[in-house]
Amino acid sequence: MYLTWLDNNSWLIEISGQRILVDPWLVGELSFGLDWLFKASLKQERLISEQIDLILLSQGLPDHAHLPTLKQLDHTIPVVASPNATKVVQDLGYTCVTCLGHGETFTFNNQLEIRALPGSPIGPTLIENSYLLKELATDFTLYYEPHGYHSPQLKQFAPVDVLITPTVDLTLPLVGAIIRGTNSALEVAKWLQPQFILPTAAKADATYEGLMVNFLKAVGTAEDLRTSFQKNNLTTQVLEPKPGDRLELNLQNRVLTR
Repeated sequence: MYLTWLDNNSWLIEISGQRILVDPWLVGELSFGLDWLFKASLKQERLISEQIDLILLSQGLPDHAHLPTLKQLDHTIPVVASPNATKVVQDLGYTCVTCLGHGETFTFNNQLEIRALPGSPIGPTLIENSYLLKELATDFTLYYEPHGYHSPQLKQFAPVDVLITPTVDLTLPLVGAIIRGTNSALEVAKWLQPQFILPTAAKADATYEGLMVNFLKAVGTAEDLRTSFQKNNLTTQVLEPKPGDRLELNLQNRVLTR
C-alpha cells in the first residue's frame, strides 16, 4: 500500500493495484462563496498526469468536492461519492458515478471493497460519509474520515490497519473544535488498533486569507498523540508525511485476528 498526501484533505491511495484520488483539491482557489470570511490558495498546483482509476469523495462541500479540480479531471474516471457529492459530479457531467449511502458497499474491479459509514455532520440534518476500504486479496483495510467524527459502527470492523483522520483539533472561539483530532484520534485508535495513523485536514503548501483565519487555532501535536498512544499501550505508528511524499506502508498480516 502506498499513500501520497497532496495537502489538506487530498490523498492518492494506491491499494490493490488501484490508484484512488480522495477529496482532491489540486488546482485553483478554495472558496465557500464568502471570500472575506475564508479563502485559500495552493502554493503549488498538483496536476496529476498518471492514470487515476477512481475518484472517492466523502462530502459535497468545496474542500472535498472541489469544482475547479473536478472540472479539469477526466470526466470518464469512475467516481464513488456521498449523496451530496454525487450531485456535484453529476452536474459536471461525470459519466460513471456510484452513490453510496451509509452502510452500502461497492466492489471496484473485483479487487477492492469500499464501504460508506457515517462521517462528518454538515448542518443540523446532513451527515456525510467516511469510508472503509478493504483489499480483497489480503484483507488489509484503510479507514478515512476527514473531520474526526467516527461512528461507533466502526468497532465491528476492528482491527483496521491504516487510519487517515485528523490528529489535532482546529478550534474557533465560542464554537469549539470544527476539526476533531486529539481525543477523537485516540478514541478511534482504541477501537480499531491500527498499525498506522496519518493526519489529514492539515495545511502545508497553501495560504489562507479572510476573517476566520485570525481566529482558527490548532490544538495538539503529533508528539502529543504518540504520548497518548504509549500511555494507552497502543503500538500504532503516527506518521507525518509531507505533501507529495509517496509513503510505502509495510503492513503485517492480521487476517486471522479479524
